[in-house]
Amino acid sequence: MISAPRPFYARTRFLVLSLIVFVVYGYGWKITGIDLGEIVRGAPMIRPLVVNLLSPDLIHYEKKSEIKEAFFALEDQGGFPAMSADKVSDSSLTVAPTAGKVGDKVVVRARGFSADREGTLIWINSIEQEYPLATFKTNSAGEFELEVMVPQTARGEEQTLRANVFWETGEWSFSPTLKLVAEKMLETIFLALMATSFAFLVAAPLSFLAAKNLMWKGPLRKSVYLFIRTLFNILRSVEPLILAILFAVWVGIGPFAGVLALGLHSIATLGKLFSEQIETIDPGPIEAITATGASALQVAWFAVVPQITASFLALTFYRWDINVRMSTIIGFVGGGGIGFLLQQWINLLEYNQAGTALLAIALVVITLDLASAWIRQCMALKE
Repeated sequence: MISAPRPFYARTRFLVLSLIVFVVYGYGWKITGIDLGEIVRGAPMIRPLVVNLLSPDLIHYEKKSEIKEAFFALEDQGGFPAMSADKVSDSSLTVAPTAGKVGDKVVVRARGFSADREGTLIWINSIEQEYPLATFKTNSAGEFELEVMVPQTARGEEQTLRANVFWETGEWSFSPTLKLVAEKMLETIFLALMATSFAFLVAAPLSFLAAKNLMWKGPLRKSVYLFIRTLFNILRSVEPLILAILFAVWVGIGPFAGVLALGLHSIATLGKLFSEQIETIDPGPIEAITATGASALQVAWFAVVPQITASFLALTFYRWDINVRMSTIIGFVGGGGIGFLLQQWINLLEYNQAGTALLAIALVVITLDLASAWIRQCMALKE
């Protein structure tokens, strides 16, 4: 009697593999400190940042504003105020009570504002993180009263409540932030362009020496092939960020350091990709031209180049796209371009300006992607 095969989940191999996967991911979960509860608990902290990033500073209006502040003492774990709460910069904005814990309700009263104006009440903790509590509108006497809750973002000792009323008084214009971003974005595009062009000019000829189907003949050619391949692997293993730090020390902070860092890394990456394209070409033309007694240079020019031109250009445009995005990161360490501005704005908690830079980066990357797709399509039609 032939017994029926056991289901896959009852087989020893499946059980052993399942146990290995469970142990590996269990250990990985522990060692990386994954805590899904922190995503929920930290949501109030990240909300203002996301809101500001999604509100880029694009248009500038002539504005007039009125700002008043009051101070609040956050109680420590023992239930006592961590600091004195009598530090109030403007008696026209008051908070009662003047001390409390997270989750307590407080009443904010204000007077002396302009009448019938809308504004925002902002909670600022001791490390200058801002959290919008509520919006308000002053009455005909320039007063308002709100009951709010001490937010989860309250950290440290001294807390500040800021009432901000502003209104537009003039026509709109492009913001100074947008003009500065446009200037630095142009610098970033050309930084990536020069790095990619430099890399193409070096990587294209070297890729022929790193193609196994062309070089795996004789000890000398094999040695050259292994040397170039090893060089590509070494250069690719060093991140552009590290290279940018090196060149910023070498040639100084600025876009030139970024060009050198991205260019050197792109040589290795394009060289590897180009050589792999050469290794997949049709060997027929190579054999035919070699049979005529042509030199190695003639074989490469007439049998190889026509088959790889389109793919080389497509990979180069793709690398330019990558370099534009990578230039934003190397700018953090002095590589020039939009990344340097982005770092400054993030450090200063100016997230509206940072959102403008991120929007510009996204638009440029999308445009380059569409342009490279169009160029590849045109070349395909010509073929």
